[in-house]
Formats: sequence, structure tokens, C-alpha cells
Amino acid sequence: MVTLTEIASRKLSELLSQQPQPVLGLRLSVFAGGCSGYQYGMSFAEAQNENDWIGEFGGVKVFVDPDSAKVLEGVQVDYVESLQATGFTISNPNAARSCGCGKSFETH
Repeated sequence: MVTLTEIASRKLSELLSQQPQPVLGLRLSVFAGGCSGYQYGMSFAEAQNENDWIGEFGGVKVFVDPDSAKVLEGVQVDYVESLQATGFTISNPNAARSCGCGKSFETH
């Protein structure tokens, strides 16, 4: 389903430990919007929903709702630090076209 690189797992673990309220992990989702049709959503998961797909990577849990799971099959989440950008990136094999910002995409 979804995978996290080791670097992304370490960064998420660090961010989760800094939260004032306990959180379960990362919630990864998609929703309609953006300039290419779908937009990625990343948030801290405060609860597990009944039909969530759950994966664990380096001690970090990732939660994906069933509707988003259809579009996120095979996605890899990474964390990069470079001169041009710092942050989480999503590599989606289902994206036929992506926006220049990297936050929205269109499926096949």
C-alpha cells in the first residue's frame, strides 16, 4: 500500500514526539482539489477510524482511509533537505500528471 523511507520515518518520529497532545501517527489522504484534480493531505492521526489501512515503519504508524487507499496504492513518502526544498515528498506511481508544486496530481 504506502511506504515510508527510513529518513521519513525518523523525521516523523521526531515530529510526533514534539506534539503537546499524544498522537497515534501520520494520516495520509487525498481529496478533490488543487490544479490537477486531487490533492494530498498529511496530518497527525489522533484516532484510528474503523476501516483505516494501517502500516508501521520504524515505529511510526501510517493511517489511510479506504477512499484515499484506492489512489495511494504504491505511494512512497520521503523526507528531503536540499537547497531548493525541505519537507516531505510523495512519489505516486498512479499519478498521470502532477502539478509543479508537487501537492496535486491527476490519476490515469
